[in-house]
Amino acid sequence: MSKKMVNPRNAYGETLIELGRKNKNIVVLDADLSKSTKTIMFAKKYPDRFFEMGIAEANMITTAAGFASCGKIPFVSTFAVFATGRVYDQIRMDIAYSKANVKIFATHGGISVGKDGVSHQMIEDIALMRVLPNMTVLAPSDATQTGKIVKLMAENKGPMYARVGRADAPLIYDKAELEDIKIGKGIVLREGEDLTIFATGTMVEPALEAHKNLKKSGISARIVDMHTIKPIDEKLILKSAKDTNAIITAEEHSVLGGLGGAIAEIIAEKNLKINFYRMGIRDRFCESGEPDDLLEKYKLNKKYIVKKAKELTKN
Repeated sequence: MSKKMVNPRNAYGETLIELGRKNKNIVVLDADLSKSTKTIMFAKKYPDRFFEMGIAEANMITTAAGFASCGKIPFVSTFAVFATGRVYDQIRMDIAYSKANVKIFATHGGISVGKDGVSHQMIEDIALMRVLPNMTVLAPSDATQTGKIVKLMAENKGPMYARVGRADAPLIYDKAELEDIKIGKGIVLREGEDLTIFATGTMVEPALEAHKNLKKSGISARIVDMHTIKPIDEKLILKSAKDTNAIITAEEHSVLGGLGGAIAEIIAEKNLKINFYRMGIRDRFCESGEPDDLLEKYKLNKKYIVKKAKELTKN
């Protein structure tokens, strides 16, 4: 039976309404993309607390910092390519350096935006945000987790960045499974002894599907959902490195500076002797095309997770 498909962007919009009902300090800003980011849901419900900033992303970020200085909890949204790259200086100084309580929630992350091409395929955003002091970096894997993470963003103070993709995604969790979710703590979805697959965002579901195929081949794969990339769950990484013979990281992002980079840093610093592979975009720009075709071309799907897992465990 196929899994139910729900768009994480819808979960974001619905959760904003829920938060807005409970907390009058929640305000939402968007940069002319509210229909796509789904902040339009909040705009219709609470028009006095929604601010359409137009195509002026830098102004939007600085305005959000101003709201935060007045005790408000601003959620700022646009596509990932605009939410980070276009406004990096404003995020760096007005939010990260100032420790402003601003929540940046970006949509359309990765290459699966498809035909929009390089101009909209953001594969550097996690790296850009991860390197900033004081910034928390999040990448939920399905709609249920998206809703929960948005609530955690509102409840916890400080600068935060979260990104989701464009497309509908299979539901991985029900609400009960996420009762104890914490920022900075990965979730072990499947236990395994031969290797660990650390996946984040849109790559968690393919990792789960790969687990089934690997099991048929006699390979026991531990699957970990790393919804928080900063602060990274170092304790879980070290435990998995000790328990299993290999580690694969999987992300719809550049292999430079994202989840793979974060885990590689820990492995190197601890001088761990383990087979290791980063699955992601390998230092290049991609191209326009259908999402599934792009994920196939750049080896970001279940098939390639299985292939690489077999190679690492064989060695």
